[in-house]
Order: sequence, then C-alpha cells, then structure tokens
Amino acid sequence: MNRILVRGRAGRLAIAVAGTVAAAVVLAGCGGASTAPSSSAAAAEVDPDGIIEAGISYALSGSFDPMIASGAVTVAADWHIFEGLVDLDPVTKEPYAALAADMPTQIDDTTYDVDIREGATFQNGDPVTADDVVFSYDRVLDPGSGSLFTTYISFIDSVTAVDDDTVEIETKFPFSLLNERLGIVKIVPKSLVEADAEDFGANPVGSGPYSLVSAVPEDKLVFEAYADYNGPRPAQAAGMNWNLLADSAARVTAMTSGTIQAMEDVPYIDVDTLASTVDVESVQSFGQLFMMFNTHAAPFDDVRVRQAFFYAMDMDKIIQTGMLGNATAATSFLPDTYPNYHEASTVYTHDADKAKELLADAGASDLSITLLTTDTGWVKEVAPLIKESLDAVGVNVTLDIGQSAAQYAKVDSGDYTVMVAPGDPSVFGNDPDLLMNWWYGANVWTQTRTNWADSAEYAQLRTLLDSAVQEEGDAQQDTWNEAFDLLAEQAVLYPLFHRKLPTAWSAQELVGFAPVPTTGLSFLDVGVAAG
Repeated sequence: MNRILVRGRAGRLAIAVAGTVAAAVVLAGCGGASTAPSSSAAAAEVDPDGIIEAGISYALSGSFDPMIASGAVTVAADWHIFEGLVDLDPVTKEPYAALAADMPTQIDDTTYDVDIREGATFQNGDPVTADDVVFSYDRVLDPGSGSLFTTYISFIDSVTAVDDDTVEIETKFPFSLLNERLGIVKIVPKSLVEADAEDFGANPVGSGPYSLVSAVPEDKLVFEAYADYNGPRPAQAAGMNWNLLADSAARVTAMTSGTIQAMEDVPYIDVDTLASTVDVESVQSFGQLFMMFNTHAAPFDDVRVRQAFFYAMDMDKIIQTGMLGNATAATSFLPDTYPNYHEASTVYTHDADKAKELLADAGASDLSITLLTTDTGWVKEVAPLIKESLDAVGVNVTLDIGQSAAQYAKVDSGDYTVMVAPGDPSVFGNDPDLLMNWWYGANVWTQTRTNWADSAEYAQLRTLLDSAVQEEGDAQQDTWNEAFDLLAEQAVLYPLFHRKLPTAWSAQELVGFAPVPTTGLSFLDVGVAAG
C-alpha cells in the first residue's frame, strides 16, 4: 500500500506513521509470512477510559452477520467485532494470525492444520471451539447459504475438527493464497446462529476486541471494549461511538469543531481547509470508477467500439477538474501501487482521433447512447466530463444519473448499453484473483450485466485465473499479467481511474490511527491520547 499524500496541521507535509503497530515477521508452516500487530506502544500512551468518536459517511443497512454483510458500515464494524482464523490487517492488508494461535501449518500440498488461540471466548463468554470454526466455514461454503463470499473460499474441500481447539483444512488443489483468504470467513458462535440467525445479524457476537452495544440507523453505532479478549489486538479504548453523518458538510463541521476525532470520505473540496487544523491523508485505493458495456447490445459487441470509448476519455481533465486530482488514471486493472501491478499491454491514453477511427471502422460513427451513472457525489462531478469526452468524438450522449439500486435494476433487466459506476471489492481482500473474480467470476456481472460469459475471450480469462491460483511466484505473476492484458484489450468492464481516499483525524487525540485504503475506518490498535 502506498501513502500518496499527507497534509498535517498548518498545511505541512508529513510522513504518516501508525506509531503503535509494530510489524513482526513470522514464518508460517505453509511458507508464507504474517504481520503480527502489537499494541504495546499504544498501551503506555492512551487513556484506558477514553471513547473514540468517529464520523461515518455511509448509511447503516443490512445485517452484521459476516456471512452476508456487504454494507460499508457493517463490514467495517465487523473488523472490530469478529475474527477470522487469519485476518488481513485493514491498513496494511497483510495477513496475521487472529483467532488462530499461529499461522496455518502445512501438512502436505492440500492439507493444513490450524490451532485456535487458547482461552479465546466469544463476547457472551462462551469458549470458541473447533465446532464453531467448522460451522462457520460450512455455512459460507454452502451454495444455498446466500453468502456473497462462497466463491472466494471455493478452493476449500472441507474443514474438520481434529480436537476441541484444532481444525484441519483440506483444499481441492494446491492453493497459494490460503493465508490471504481465510479471513473471508469470520468465526461465529454456532449455538447463537442456529438459535436465531436473523437476530444474530442484528445483535452480532464475535471474538473480537469490541462488542456492539447498539446500532441506530441515521444516528450512531455504539461499541464497548470486550474485557475478556485475549488476542493480538486488544481494544485500546473503553468504547467507540460511530456517528452516522451521511451529509458531508455535517462531517466536516463535526471534525473542525472537535466533536469527532476521525472522519472518512473527506470531500475533495474540503481537504485543504481541514488540513490547516487536523491531519488529512489521501491514500491511493483500488476503488475505481469503471465503464461497463452490455455486449449483447450492438455495437458494443464490437471490441473496437468499447476501446473507442476509453480512448475518447480526457482523463487529465476528468481527474483534475472532476476529482480535484484525487485519482490516478488506470494503466491496468490494478493501481500501480499494488504489489502485483503490471502495466497492461493496452493503455488507454486520450486520443480522440483514434477513437473516431475505431468508431468509423466499426460502422458506429453516428452513435447515440444513454449513459447510466450512479448519483454518488464524486461520480456526479465527473459524469458531465465523461459525456463531454464522448460528445467530442461524435457520440451523442444523454446522461441518466440515479440512485445505485434503480440504475442496477435497469442493468439487470437488460435495459442499458453503457454504465459508469464506482466499485471497490478490496474491502474483502486485495489479492488479484479475488479482485478479478468480483467482476469476472461466474456471476451476475458476466452472465447478465456484461453478458460476456458466453464469449471465447471470457473462456480464455477463466483458464488463466484458474491456473494462476495453483501457481506461485513468477509463474503466477506471469499468468495474472496475461489476464490483466486480456481485460484491458477487451474493455468489457474496465477502470477509468483508481481514486484516492482522503481521511481526516486528530493525531493529538488519537494514538496509532492510520487511514485504510478502502471505505471504512479501522480503530484496531488505536486509543485516545492520555491527558
């Protein structure tokens, strides 16, 4: 993860350091590494009775049940409530042993043993057992569960209890990303979920450092520290109040007045003003604005037309004017700050003449479209600029800007040709296979939204992705590179840019805070400054 820009008080530039998180490299039995967070430094500097006050930009919706939670608020809350056997640190995205005592021990090419942390308990006081772990995996693996995450752990053949505190994981084939994926499944208490799954989704109980006290839509989430937590990331505050402030002006006002100590999603226009009084950092994220085509709707079944739309984009103007510089034009499916980045063989730079030529060659010079976009604040800022770029190459564009649910209803009915929308699955993980499979798996995106699933090129992509996860090192990277090249060339659903996420916080009040490169805020290993 790359820190792009830090503005401190009085506009000074500074390097942000998460002062309380020490990295220790632990060799795992399967040959991987674990970043083991430590909160010992923070413990000497924080007020144990302090309450963290945060400003959250998204509305509360959906269940906290980690098997189905997908909302920005519930997913971030679950980082603090639940643990996986191995989790990804929300800031660094590095795997570490969470509920597991150590990283998985590899027995053979497809078998791993995992010991549960001794003395681990759920927030209702019940011990965490191997049966809870098996139950948690089985429910996500069940194709009928309705989980969004079943495909991300489909490499697992079985999870079985060896004894009360050990499980054995059997994979279907050698899978190189085991440590990066185990955190997809958060461990839940079998007895509570079986008793009333719906109630569990509203009143979650996990083994993490914070328990949820209450959650009131359009008001706040209240957390308290779980006193009996014995894992690697104990709560550094007595509790947290997550104030739900969807209105950006309200968040800024709360931040400048000192009502809150941290806020996510700083409006780009307010970055410099806030940076004069608090710390503001703009982190490069995977989060992207993508353009998607219905390949069953002519002329978008022709790759030349899709490519023309990308060459038409004046990305410098779109980013500088619409995003105030807070984005990076896509040169691949991944941003260039990602460790697996590879510059694609096709990079779309602004070339209006080439766009016109491609449209003419495809017989689509007199093209009129309705361009769907969502009404997300920053998307609305760039939509007219995208229209302007397409108008300039002879495409007659009518903008249709609406709420996400309504726009996707049109897409899912097949009543669209082109859509521009935001997306960021990196909240669930950041390995290339997961990120590509979000949009290019055997799912609604390929089967009904882009209608690309029946193409020869999609079959080629699936072969590449299925091969890469069984490879390692340079061979794996080379296969992913072929996939990145194919996605860029075909331009069926492809990023225009990867945006930067500005976060504001008071370093005088919070110890150990660092922004995350996704939506949400993490207060793991974060405390309120003493005194």
